[in-house]
Amino acid sequence: MTTEPLIDLFVLDLTRARAGPTAVRQLADWGADVVKIELPPSVGTDSLGGERGGFDFQNLHRNKRSLTLNLKSDQGRAVFFRLVEKADVVVENFRPDVKHRLGIDYDALSAVNPRLVYGSISGFGQEGPYSGRPGLDQIAQGMGGLMSVTGLPGQGPVRVGIPIADLSAGFNLAMGIMIALYERERSGKGQWVRTSLLEAQIAMMDLQAARYLMKGEVPQQAGNNHPVHIPTGVFRTEDGAIIIQASAQNLYRRMCDAIGAPALFDHPDFADPKDRLENRDRLNAEIEARTRTRSTQHWIDVLAEAGVPAGPIYSIDQTFADPQVKSLAMDPEVTAADGRTLRVVGQAVKMSRTPSRMRSGTPAIGAHTDEILRQAGYSKDEIQALRASGTV
Repeated sequence: MTTEPLIDLFVLDLTRARAGPTAVRQLADWGADVVKIELPPSVGTDSLGGERGGFDFQNLHRNKRSLTLNLKSDQGRAVFFRLVEKADVVVENFRPDVKHRLGIDYDALSAVNPRLVYGSISGFGQEGPYSGRPGLDQIAQGMGGLMSVTGLPGQGPVRVGIPIADLSAGFNLAMGIMIALYERERSGKGQWVRTSLLEAQIAMMDLQAARYLMKGEVPQQAGNNHPVHIPTGVFRTEDGAIIIQASAQNLYRRMCDAIGAPALFDHPDFADPKDRLENRDRLNAEIEARTRTRSTQHWIDVLAEAGVPAGPIYSIDQTFADPQVKSLAMDPEVTAADGRTLRVVGQAVKMSRTPSRMRSGTPAIGAHTDEILRQAGYSKDEIQALRASGTV
C-alpha cells in the first residue's frame, strides 16, 4: 500500500485569495495534513476568499480540514500557538504588517517551535518602499514587465489570460518550503521562506529578463511570434490555425520539406536564425501560403511524421477532450461537502510510488473544528467554552 509522500507534515494554512492557497494546495495534494484556519461566522467573513461553493474556491482548497478561529482575540491566539507547537509549516499571505500586528510573525512562532518552516507571500516583498501596498496579480503582471511583451505589436499592454503571478508565486513558495524542510533534516531548525507576486513575475520573465540584463535589449510585443526564434508562431490553415515551432536549423529544414517548400531553406534571406528574425514577416507569409491549402489535422500529421513540433489551438473544452490529455488524468474527481462530484485541476507532476491523491473536496467552514481541537488536547468542556466566547 502506498502513502502520500508528505503524509507526516502538519500544516497550518492562514492563506486566502489565490497565491497562498496555490502554495498550500501543493502540500495538501501530496498528503500533508493541512488545517485551513478561517474566521468564525460570528466574527465575519473573508472578502477575498471567493464564493465557497464556486469552482475557484473548490479547486483551491481540496484535501484540507477547516478550523474556525478568531486570531484577533487572546484566546484565539492561544489556541493557534498550541497548534504551532506541533506544526511543521505555517503559510500566510497577509500584507507584511498584519502578521506582526496579530503577533503571529515568524519570530513569535519560532520562539515556541524552532523547527517551524514559515512561508509568506506578499504583493511586493516583505521590505522596500512598496511593501505595504496591496498587490494583486495584474499589478504584478504590469510591474514585472509581462504586459509589455504580451499581445500584438503596437496593441498596447495586454494581461495574460491566467493569474500567472499568483500561480507562480504559489509554486515558488511551495518549492521554497520543501527546500527548507529538507534542510531542516540536517540542521534541525526551521526558517522563514518568502516570495512575492512581483519577484515571481520577474523570475517568470526568464529569457526576456536575461535578454535585457545581458544584452541591454528591451523586449517588445511580438504577438504569436517567439521574440527571437523564428519560425515559431501561429499559421492559418484551411479550417483554422496551427502552431509550429521550427527555429533550429534541422527543424527548419524538416519543416520546409514537409510543407513542400524546400527552396525556403536555401533562400538567402532565411538562411540562418539571424536572417529569419530580420525577415520574420516575409518568412511567415511564405509558410502560411502553404499551410492555408490544407486542414489543421493534415499539417499536424505531416509535421509529426517529419519530427517537427506542431499542434492545434484549443479552447479549454477541446483541451480536456483531447485523447492525450485524457491519458494524463488532469481532471480528477472529488466529492464536495454538499455531496456533489466535482472535477478539479490535477497535479502536473506524476510519481511512480507515491502519487498525489484527491482525498476530499473543500470542507464546509469549521467542519473539523472540534476534531482538531481534540487532537490539540482540548477537552469537551474547553471546546464548548471556546465556542461560547466566539473564539472558534
